Amino acid sequence: MIDKLNIVKQRFDEVNDLIIQPDIIADQKRYVELTKEYKDLKDLMAERETYMELTQNIKEAEEIIADGSDEEMVEMAKMQLEDAKEELPKLEEKIRMMLIPKDPEDAKNAVVEVRAGTGGDEASIFAGDIYKMLTKYCESKGWKVSTVDFSEGTNGGFKEIQFEVSGEEVYGTLKYEAGVHRVQRVPQTETQGRVHTSAATVMVFPEAEEFDVEINPKDVRVDYFCSSGPGGQSVNTTYSAVRLTHEPTGLVAQCQDQKSQHKNKEKAFKVLRSRLYDMELAKKQEEDAAKRGSMVTSGDRSAKIRTYNYAQGRVTDHRINLSLYDLPNIMNGDIQKIIDELKLVANTEKLKEASDSF
Repeated sequence: MIDKLNIVKQRFDEVNDLIIQPDIIADQKRYVELTKEYKDLKDLMAERETYMELTQNIKEAEEIIADGSDEEMVEMAKMQLEDAKEELPKLEEKIRMMLIPKDPEDAKNAVVEVRAGTGGDEASIFAGDIYKMLTKYCESKGWKVSTVDFSEGTNGGFKEIQFEVSGEEVYGTLKYEAGVHRVQRVPQTETQGRVHTSAATVMVFPEAEEFDVEINPKDVRVDYFCSSGPGGQSVNTTYSAVRLTHEPTGLVAQCQDQKSQHKNKEKAFKVLRSRLYDMELAKKQEEDAAKRGSMVTSGDRSAKIRTYNYAQGRVTDHRINLSLYDLPNIMNGDIQKIIDELKLVANTEKLKEASDSF
């Protein structure tokens, strides 16, 4: 453990020196990467300091006990040794978790898309419920949510809705919500009282910076059209909405949330960059998941991840066989306990992979 921490300290000192170099500061991409690495390493250095103090305390206490000349000092040393030996395994476990290589995407903001799946009007209503659940969760974390584009359902909810989320470790948290969410309940539109099953798909993209993806403007067709839905006097009167088509891949991004055509175009480009970046990331995630045999991944977009059963008040996450009988609170945005369990499983898998290096 000490050897590993000493290697990390060497890297910390190196990064500390690099981030003040003028040529690094001038290279925006490199500077951002190094400052993120510095922040992570700084937290680890604080734990290293505690670890060094604790191991030193154990060594000193053992020396005093071995000497045995001062009875009072021996008693104090025995207490110190007992406390330190109790604390050490917990600290070592914490450090092991911190030594797991972080996914560089996790610190990014995210673009989230919720789409109605099978189930007609009820699927659109459920997509609206999932959108509310996710946005309430984001707000509880103090994250900023901004709508990009939407298409409303005929009886409420959304056929699809896209929104941006910005804050701390957004993608690293919301990626666990990617996949197919299934609901079992009596629809509002059902007069016979029969339980229906319908679904909504959630996609989560890490927000790509301009230096992550370069888009050739010649490859993008830009169309302008009138906004629809809520938005004030400019709706259906000005061509403020923007649709971008990336012709080499066929990917489409559009935005109609802002009254300004320029702002909508800027937002749409941000989504297009994120979609292109996500295409490459999804390939990598699928390869990594196949290597690990992991179910806790955002790589498979068609995987059924969760069922919301209204009759039983139950929510089941199928990836980790977790069932919670707390449906009203979960639909109100209280999904932290589910995400925590998923993170724990994912980190345990990573820890097993990294255990050979400890």
